[in-house]
Amino acid sequence: MKNVLVLCTGNSCRSQMAHGYLNYYQEDLANIYSAGIETHGLNPGAVAIMKEDGVDISHHTSNHVDEYSGIDWDYIITVCDHAKENCPFIPAKNAERLHHNFFDPSKVEGTEGEKHQAFLEARNEIKEFCETFVKEELVN
Repeated sequence: MKNVLVLCTGNSCRSQMAHGYLNYYQEDLANIYSAGIETHGLNPGAVAIMKEDGVDISHHTSNHVDEYSGIDWDYIITVCDHAKENCPFIPAKNAERLHHNFFDPSKVEGTEGEKHQAFLEARNEIKEFCETFVKEELVN
């Protein structure tokens, strides 16, 4: 089994959505973990937008990257520039490091409709990335 870490700043939104989709698209190909360089708690907007697509992340927890020391990573995926630039050293001999800076929907201010649209757009971008990652990296 491969080990995949999805890393973000607060492990509340984008990394949680990616964690949910990576689990959804892969069938026992990898252990999926998500963490942050800080912990901000699970974002209710992320939980709601994922539920709309049939993926339940309500049981996820916001974890700090240090909680996973000792795991031999195959992939470390950073999903925001801040995490990539400020990530503590993660010893991983053979880990492939991937980066994609996803838009942060939790920062959008406006009407409920505008906030929902922001989460929808971020979710769809993350969903596409995760589906492609599983097909190109984990299945082969």
